[in-house]
Amino acid sequence: MDLQPSPEQQQLIDAFAGLYGDLAPPEAVRAAEPLGHDSGLWRKLVTTGGVEMALPEDRGGFGASLLDLALVAEQHGRHVAPAPLLEAQVAARLLARLDKPPVDLADLAHGHRLATLAVRPAEHGRAGLVPAGAVADDAIVLAGDRLVLVGLSGTVPVHNLGCLPLADVTLDGEGHPVLAEGPAAVGLFAAAVDEWRVLTAAALSGLAARALEIGVEYVKQRKAFGRFLGEFQAVAHRLADRASEVDGCELLVREAAWAAEADPGRAAELASMALAFAAETARDASHEALHFHGGYGFMLEYPIQLYYRRARAWGAVLESPAAGYRRVAAHHLSAAGERNR
Repeated sequence: MDLQPSPEQQQLIDAFAGLYGDLAPPEAVRAAEPLGHDSGLWRKLVTTGGVEMALPEDRGGFGASLLDLALVAEQHGRHVAPAPLLEAQVAARLLARLDKPPVDLADLAHGHRLATLAVRPAEHGRAGLVPAGAVADDAIVLAGDRLVLVGLSGTVPVHNLGCLPLADVTLDGEGHPVLAEGPAAVGLFAAAVDEWRVLTAAALSGLAARALEIGVEYVKQRKAFGRFLGEFQAVAHRLADRASEVDGCELLVREAAWAAEADPGRAAELASMALAFAAETARDASHEALHFHGGYGFMLEYPIQLYYRRARAWGAVLESPAAGYRRVAAHHLSAAGERNR
């Protein structure tokens, strides 16, 4: 298993790194708050093929693998980009698996409609904290054993620390198009949520890497008692610990993305493991980087606070790291039980 990007994947990384570098600098991220959506960046991502690449070739897309999408998501996280690319990709891939999707896939690919996935099943007619629910046209929701497409209009954003366009979605009546029912619906939903876990983990991995870079850059410039902050062992050792975690996080997330096609038997377990570890890594890396800024780290003018807040918000949309690790254990024990039968 070689997780180093191929020459074609490196070109993909470079292309999106350049796009985000031009259109999602810290000033643009701040300007998109509190909703957390930059319509100009979103339009550029669509015209660049950000959603189209996620669709299979036989459905008019580029046929990108989940690993390809994860490499793009890393760049998305490095710039804490205010656009719903990951959610749109996951929703488009789910709809493309249907024989007759109720939404024109070309409309999704070209940005005429924006669909998202409610990563939490609906309870009592309500799906909570839907990613991109405040800006999407449609949400795919699991209600009981039915997967339905809910049109969104007038949704109210849920205030959150990370300025993400989250919204609660209410299922009114029975007129929503049914995408699938029974075990097929549950299976489609579970697979899509695992893809969302992997792409969100990749974004958190990129976020953690950039937060660490910001922290290292600062302690190499700021002095205390006549010495650079980075010369103090209490600072250098903690940053070194975070660096090893960031490297490990990147490898784990890429393995989880790779496994979606190469080792599907472990895909769900690795997806949960990747998100849990990435959430912890991003939280710790951004925490250290911000606190080594001292009081400056909490000022809006300094970009590290953008990373600190989003590290916590992105990781909490679906589940805590502890819940993720419990899910990993459940998958592992279940697989062990199957092997021992």
